[in-house]
Amino acid sequence: MTFPEWTKPGVYGALVGAVAVSILGFTWGGWTTAGSADEMAQSFAAEEVTLAMVPVCLNLSEADTERAAKLATLQEASSFQRRKAMMETGWATLPGTDTPSRDLAAACLAGLELDGA
Repeated sequence: MTFPEWTKPGVYGALVGAVAVSILGFTWGGWTTAGSADEMAQSFAAEEVTLAMVPVCLNLSEADTERAAKLATLQEASSFQRRKAMMETGWATLPGTDTPSRDLAAACLAGLELDGA
């Protein structure tokens, strides 16, 4: 089966147009792949869990009998070492886990307002 000569430019134009629309859609149009959408959803969920656990962290700090000593240790630590020091207090450990969460430690430090801010 042969196609008329005038259909070639139309087919090429449609292919080039489809590629151009795809490129524009993914770069400026906000289109995402399923993998990218899943990564965004996982990241958002992790952030929300961390924010939801900050009150638990603060309550653990208030109930700790060694609170004053641990707060002094946190205040003496440099700004670069505070998150690690917070993780060592045990307050940044999510219930049901054995290891502290770095993100929860940073959020809990902000909630403690150690700098008086």
